[in-house]
Amino acid sequence: MKKLILPLLGFLFVTLNAQVKQEIFESFKLQERRDVSYYFPENYTDDKTYPLIVVLDAEFLFDNVVANAKFYSTHNRMPEAIVVGVHQSKNDLRWEDCDFEQTTGLPTEKGKLFYEFLGTELIPYLETSYNIAPFKMFIGYDITANFGNYFLFKDKSLFNAYLSISPVLATEMDSRVPSRLLDIDQEIFYNLVLEKDPTEDRQRILQMNNAIASIQKENIHYFFDQYDEPDHISIAAYGISKAFDNVFQLFRPISPKEYKEEILKSDEPVIAYLEAKYGMIEKLLGFEKEVELNDIMAIYAGCLKKEDYESLKPLSDICKKQFPETMMGFYFEGEYLELIGEPKKAYKAFEKAFQMNEIDFLTKDMALDKIDALKADFGY
Repeated sequence: MKKLILPLLGFLFVTLNAQVKQEIFESFKLQERRDVSYYFPENYTDDKTYPLIVVLDAEFLFDNVVANAKFYSTHNRMPEAIVVGVHQSKNDLRWEDCDFEQTTGLPTEKGKLFYEFLGTELIPYLETSYNIAPFKMFIGYDITANFGNYFLFKDKSLFNAYLSISPVLATEMDSRVPSRLLDIDQEIFYNLVLEKDPTEDRQRILQMNNAIASIQKENIHYFFDQYDEPDHISIAAYGISKAFDNVFQLFRPISPKEYKEEILKSDEPVIAYLEAKYGMIEKLLGFEKEVELNDIMAIYAGCLKKEDYESLKPLSDICKKQFPETMMGFYFEGEYLELIGEPKKAYKAFEKAFQMNEIDFLTKDMALDKIDALKADFGY
């Protein structure tokens, strides 16, 4: 793992294990030494980029976020990510860091400095020291959840995704957040989580939910989850996994529901769905994800189901690149040529497929059957 200690910053590292580190970060903005924890994927490499998840209230939320990040990435439901947690429980720092002026709803002087600490010291340090992807996520709880909203109001939001757990809303924040989301042009994933027990801000949060839910913009991905059982304390543990499901849904393999509702019902060419999905992954995460076999088979099934044979050709090209040693690319090309009325070219494609490795449901016997059928029909 590449490590870089900036000359102007003082650090004391305490290594907890190979993946989690705790340090004392000396902030010149705050003129304070702050406890910060980091999680790095076990297989961190300089050849990849990693989304960054910033967690406030680290004493309570950091371990939960790390556990979910490890579990989801292990099962290929999200990319491996770097997690940084800012500790705020000592001396009730969380309220000093994230407090706001009652009249304006804007951060206090200490809040402005804490904002700069995150945006101009901590995150830039990580971007300089590690391979951070463009995609960044903010996670906070009650007063720290509200603080994340201030990053929305920059010309370009520092974060692409927000998880706001039962926020203590600043003055007018219930109207400011929907208004900002209505104007912003970035891809933003905004998750709002709330318990059903009454809280001081409950009605304002519900009003904010209604306002955001009414926004019809393709770049705004909004999710609201209200839970019956947890109270204001236990709600903090409920929303994290659901938020990861929401935010990283794009990264997951195509599901049966997605296939039925998004692919089969679309008027677009079937291959367009795959291209858009992986194009968005690359745009948000900063790296080109290999196309999963599950997704290729879903698109292949969609091509046949919708009789969209033209999509088989670009699909075959993807397979030749992604699975070059297997018969998949040439088999799909053979089917494409056969279906558009090019039997001679199809025959040659199936011959090439026969000479390559089997994969998934595709076998040499299937290629041979195609070859024999074309011979019988056309005498090749």
